[in-house]
Amino acid sequence: MLAETIGSWEDVYQKELDTFKDIGDVGEIWFGEESMRRVLRWMDKANISEDAAILDIGTGNGAFLVELAKQGYKNLTGIDYSPASVDLARSVLQAEDITDVILKEIDFLHSQGELRGFDVCIDKGTFDAISLNPDNSKEGKTRYVQTLKDALKDRGFFSITSCNWTKEQLLDRFSEGFEFVQQLPTPSLQFGGRTGNVVTALIFQRIH
Repeated sequence: MLAETIGSWEDVYQKELDTFKDIGDVGEIWFGEESMRRVLRWMDKANISEDAAILDIGTGNGAFLVELAKQGYKNLTGIDYSPASVDLARSVLQAEDITDVILKEIDFLHSQGELRGFDVCIDKGTFDAISLNPDNSKEGKTRYVQTLKDALKDRGFFSITSCNWTKEQLLDRFSEGFEFVQQLPTPSLQFGGRTGNVVTALIFQRIH
């Protein structure tokens, strides 16, 4: 099942890469452009340094890396386990004349200590995909948290956007080794007399 999932994403990014080469369309932005602006507004208010080491986990088409670079951030790294994703992100960055971003073909769960020393880690959907994998959901979620701990500096920040998990569930998942900082405003809906969020966006800080 995992191999089929990887193959499926590879097909998606290969099609997006072909489309980008044909007409310059970068493809879908997970959670929409507002999800990027939301995180960028928080980074600005939090006074994240332009020299901060920033990791985009599951970079996809690299659209968020482009926006980060345009905002002046200079120490950017994007990773994805899909070779076609990395090729697409590289093509998108080159088209924007952004040449100083590091792109790596890495499976976050099996990075074997390669990811270290980051001030900020950003996830828009990767934890969702990992935790919904029917083959190793429990192991994957546990390994994700440990890899994230290893990747972040002490007092480093973690930004997560999820459409599958509530605030309470994410607080529980990241309760060990992380301190909750704030919830970012996201669209809400009403159903059955109750109000809930379409997506959840939280900020955590790494603590030892």
